[in-house]
Amino acid sequence: MEDVGEPPVEGLLHDVIRRLWPVHRMIVRAVERGLAGTGMTAGQHAVLDAVRRGGPRTVPQLARALDLDRQPVQRLVNDAKALGLAETVANPEHRRSSLVRLTAEGEAVLARIQRAEHDALRRHLGDLDPADAAATLRVLDRLGEVFHELERAAAERDRSDRNDRGANGL
Repeated sequence: MEDVGEPPVEGLLHDVIRRLWPVHRMIVRAVERGLAGTGMTAGQHAVLDAVRRGGPRTVPQLARALDLDRQPVQRLVNDAKALGLAETVANPEHRRSSLVRLTAEGEAVLARIQRAEHDALRRHLGDLDPADAAATLRVLDRLGEVFHELERAAAERDRSDRNDRGANGL
Protein backbone atom coordinates (compact mmCIF):
# COMPACT_ATOMS: atom_id res chain seq x y z
CA MET A 1 0.00 0.00 0.00
CA GLU A 2 1.37 3.42 -0.98
CA ASP A 3 1.93 6.04 1.72
CA VAL A 4 -0.60 8.85 1.27
CA GLY A 5 1.02 11.15 3.84
CA GLU A 6 3.35 14.02 3.04
CA PRO A 7 5.12 13.81 -0.34
CA PRO A 8 8.83 13.02 -0.11
CA VAL A 9 11.02 16.11 0.25
CA GLU A 10 13.09 15.25 -2.85
CA GLY A 11 9.94 15.35 -5.01
CA LEU A 12 8.92 18.70 -3.57
CA LEU A 13 12.42 20.10 -4.03
CA HIS A 14 12.47 18.88 -7.63
CA ASP A 15 9.20 20.75 -8.18
CA VAL A 16 10.76 23.89 -6.64
CA ILE A 17 13.79 23.61 -8.94
CA ARG A 18 11.60 22.91 -11.98
CA ARG A 19 9.59 26.10 -11.31
CA LEU A 20 12.55 28.40 -10.70
CA TRP A 21 13.48 28.96 -14.36
CA PRO A 22 10.04 30.06 -15.65
CA VAL A 23 9.42 32.15 -12.52
CA HIS A 24 12.85 33.77 -12.91
CA ARG A 25 12.09 34.62 -16.55
CA MET A 26 8.72 36.15 -15.63
CA ILE A 27 10.34 38.21 -12.87
CA VAL A 28 13.04 39.48 -15.25
CA ARG A 29 10.35 40.53 -17.75
CA ALA A 30 8.41 42.31 -14.98
CA VAL A 31 11.59 44.07 -13.81
CA GLU A 32 12.31 45.15 -17.39
CA ARG A 33 8.80 46.62 -17.68
CA GLY A 34 9.39 48.48 -14.42
CA LEU A 35 12.65 49.86 -15.78
CA ALA A 36 10.97 51.36 -18.85
CA GLY A 37 12.11 54.93 -19.30
CA THR A 38 15.23 54.57 -17.13
CA GLY A 39 17.48 53.33 -19.93
CA MET A 40 18.53 50.55 -17.57
CA THR A 41 18.46 46.82 -18.29
CA ALA A 42 17.57 44.09 -15.78
CA GLY A 43 21.26 43.15 -15.63
CA GLN A 44 22.32 46.70 -14.84
CA HIS A 45 19.58 46.88 -12.22
CA ALA A 46 20.88 43.68 -10.58
CA VAL A 47 24.44 45.03 -10.43
CA LEU A 48 23.38 48.45 -9.16
CA ASP A 49 21.05 46.88 -6.60
CA ALA A 50 23.99 44.79 -5.35
CA VAL A 51 26.02 47.99 -4.95
CA ARG A 52 23.09 49.69 -3.22
CA ARG A 53 22.66 46.82 -0.76
CA GLY A 54 26.32 46.01 -0.19
CA GLY A 55 28.05 49.34 -0.66
CA PRO A 56 30.92 50.17 -3.02
CA ARG A 57 32.67 47.09 -4.34
CA THR A 58 35.07 46.05 -7.05
CA VAL A 59 33.82 44.43 -10.24
CA PRO A 60 35.27 41.03 -9.18
CA GLN A 61 33.45 41.32 -5.84
CA LEU A 62 30.20 42.16 -7.62
CA ALA A 63 30.71 39.26 -10.03
CA ARG A 64 31.18 36.84 -7.11
CA ALA A 65 28.14 38.24 -5.27
CA LEU A 66 25.98 37.76 -8.38
CA ASP A 67 27.62 34.47 -9.41
CA LEU A 68 28.53 35.91 -12.81
CA ASP A 69 31.73 36.15 -14.80
CA ARG A 70 33.71 39.34 -14.32
CA GLN A 71 33.62 40.49 -17.98
CA PRO A 72 29.79 40.76 -18.29
CA VAL A 73 29.65 42.56 -14.93
CA GLN A 74 32.30 45.00 -16.16
CA ARG A 75 30.17 45.71 -19.26
CA LEU A 76 27.08 46.26 -17.08
CA VAL A 77 29.05 48.65 -14.85
CA ASN A 78 30.38 50.53 -17.90
CA ASP A 79 26.83 50.89 -19.24
CA ALA A 80 25.56 52.10 -15.85
CA LYS A 81 28.41 54.62 -15.75
CA ALA A 82 27.41 55.86 -19.22
CA LEU A 83 23.87 56.39 -17.90
CA GLY A 84 25.27 58.43 -15.00
CA LEU A 85 24.00 55.93 -12.42
CA ALA A 86 27.36 54.61 -11.21
CA GLU A 87 30.94 55.76 -10.98
CA THR A 88 34.28 54.22 -10.13
CA VAL A 89 36.46 55.60 -7.40
CA ALA A 90 39.90 54.79 -6.06
CA ASN A 91 40.07 51.68 -3.92
CA PRO A 92 42.21 52.30 -0.82
CA GLU A 93 42.88 48.55 -0.54
CA HIS A 94 43.91 47.90 -4.15
CA ARG A 95 45.39 50.47 -6.55
CA ARG A 96 44.40 48.69 -9.76
CA SER A 97 40.87 47.59 -8.84
CA SER A 98 38.50 50.55 -8.52
CA LEU A 99 35.37 50.53 -6.42
CA VAL A 100 32.00 50.86 -8.11
CA ARG A 101 29.54 53.10 -6.31
CA LEU A 102 26.23 54.71 -7.11
CA THR A 103 26.00 58.34 -8.09
CA ALA A 104 23.38 60.55 -6.45
CA GLU A 105 21.25 60.01 -9.58
CA GLY A 106 21.76 56.25 -9.32
CA GLU A 107 20.67 56.30 -5.66
CA ALA A 108 17.55 58.30 -6.55
CA VAL A 109 16.61 56.10 -9.52
CA LEU A 110 17.09 52.88 -7.54
CA ALA A 111 15.10 54.25 -4.60
CA ARG A 112 12.20 55.10 -6.96
CA ILE A 113 12.36 51.66 -8.56
CA GLN A 114 12.46 49.90 -5.19
CA ARG A 115 9.46 51.89 -3.92
CA ALA A 116 7.51 50.89 -7.03
CA GLU A 117 8.58 47.24 -6.65
CA HIS A 118 7.61 47.21 -2.96
CA ASP A 119 4.23 48.75 -3.78
CA ALA A 120 3.59 46.10 -6.46
CA LEU A 121 4.68 43.27 -4.16
CA ARG A 122 2.45 44.57 -1.37
CA ARG A 123 -0.48 44.97 -3.77
CA HIS A 124 -0.17 41.52 -5.37
CA LEU A 125 1.42 39.38 -2.65
CA GLY A 126 0.67 41.23 0.57
CA ASP A 127 -1.62 38.40 1.67
CA LEU A 128 1.29 35.95 2.01
CA ASP A 129 2.29 34.96 5.50
CA PRO A 130 5.72 36.45 6.34
CA ALA A 131 6.70 33.07 7.84
CA ASP A 132 6.08 31.43 4.45
CA ALA A 133 8.26 34.04 2.74
CA ALA A 134 11.00 33.47 5.34
CA ALA A 135 10.76 29.69 4.82
CA THR A 136 11.04 30.22 1.06
CA LEU A 137 14.21 32.25 1.57
CA ARG A 138 15.70 29.51 3.77
CA VAL A 139 14.93 26.84 1.15
CA LEU A 140 16.34 28.95 -1.70
CA ASP A 141 19.46 29.75 0.33
CA ARG A 142 19.97 26.05 1.07
CA LEU A 143 19.47 25.11 -2.58
CA GLY A 144 22.01 27.79 -3.53
CA GLU A 145 24.53 26.47 -1.01
CA VAL A 146 24.16 22.87 -2.17
CA PHE A 147 24.34 23.67 -5.88
CA HIS A 148 27.27 26.02 -5.31
CA GLU A 149 29.11 23.19 -3.55
CA LEU A 150 28.21 20.74 -6.33
CA GLU A 151 29.53 23.22 -8.91
CA ARG A 152 32.73 23.77 -6.93
CA ALA A 153 33.29 20.01 -6.59
CA ALA A 154 32.67 19.46 -10.32
CA ALA A 155 35.14 22.21 -11.21
CA GLU A 156 37.71 20.65 -8.88
CA ARG A 157 37.20 17.23 -10.52
CA ASP A 158 37.58 18.82 -13.96
CA ARG A 159 40.86 20.47 -12.89
CA SER A 160 42.10 17.21 -11.43
CA ASP A 161 41.19 15.30 -14.59
CA ARG A 162 43.03 17.88 -16.76
CA ASN A 163 46.07 17.66 -14.49
CA ASP A 164 46.01 13.86 -14.65
CA ARG A 165 45.78 13.91 -18.46
CA GLY A 166 48.64 16.42 -18.63
CA ALA A 167 50.79 14.35 -16.26
CA ASN A 168 50.17 11.25 -18.37
CA GLY A 169 51.08 13.01 -21.59
CA LEU A 170 47.55 12.81 -23.00
